[in-house]
Amino acid sequence: MAALLGSDLRSRMAREVRALAQTPPEGVTYVATEADALTEVHADIAGPEGTPYSGARFRLKLVIGSEFPSAPPRGFFLTKIFHPNVAANGDICVNTLKRDWKPETTLAHILQVIRCLLIVPFPESSLNDEAGHLFMSSYDEYAQRARLMTDLHAPKIPVVRSATPTALGDSNGETAPDAAQLERQKLEIARVKAKAKKKKGLKRL
Repeated sequence: MAALLGSDLRSRMAREVRALAQTPPEGVTYVATEADALTEVHADIAGPEGTPYSGARFRLKLVIGSEFPSAPPRGFFLTKIFHPNVAANGDICVNTLKRDWKPETTLAHILQVIRCLLIVPFPESSLNDEAGHLFMSSYDEYAQRARLMTDLHAPKIPVVRSATPTALGDSNGETAPDAAQLERQKLEIARVKAKAKKKKGLKRL
């Protein structure tokens, strides 16, 4: 599929940005900027519950190249973050923006995948070797470092306070993480670590 040109690209980007602004994926907020929406799209991602990033907001941008949609956009975190798949310059490594790219992939889907990456990193394709090593060797140390970086650089998400306790939260209106969801996250993290270790062992053979 050839890259879209002129009015076709403008029409697609206008449609996708409008959808992103009106009906964004869970935990994603479109951010209007002075940048040309044909070349850059900015968004905020809420750190998922049960991760070192919870309660904070991370700004990122998708850079649309001249070959889009034949070639994927590039993703960058503008907020500093400690994560195996995010380089020091904010560059994001995720298969959706590389070998798994399809021209019909939407901006909303890309942002959703990046948010999922905060829940389950892929240490076998690390851009931050220190974070990848800590994730594999000691998740607690990794989470501590990631939380420290989050507290230093990521803006906090305002808490909506209520006068009465909520069913799942406290008198501040904060919602407690779902226990089953947190357990699924732990199992998925364990699966990813086991897969990465197996892959690393095969390379040594």
